[in-house]
Amino acid sequence: MEKTKLIQARIKRCFTQQQLAEALCVDVSNYNRREKGQIKISNTEWEKLSKILETPIEEIYEQEDSMVFICKDNATGNYQGNNHIYSIPEYFLDNQKKYIQKLEEENQNLKNEMEKLR
Repeated sequence: MEKTKLIQARIKRCFTQQQLAEALCVDVSNYNRREKGQIKISNTEWEKLSKILETPIEEIYEQEDSMVFICKDNATGNYQGNNHIYSIPEYFLDNQKKYIQKLEEENQNLKNEMEKLR
């Protein structure tokens, strides 16, 4: 996903992609891929960009489209475990967070009702 906040901040502050690429010690095509969301921007890079653009990280940071979890199957003995990589879309995780929040609210409401009955 394109990092529109970062792009807007860069343009507003009159920086070129070349200038920010040099600050991150990458070539301009590599930086361009970061802005396009094709390459992940590390936390350290976000901090550097924030300082260069003189903008709080919160104003330029945008999450990646998906998260990757690596689960290792570990066993003892002569067994050779497997690494499984699962990619979960961000919208799915957001949906699950909202559902959990709703359940927590319902749980709290039920606790409050139980207190009233005592």
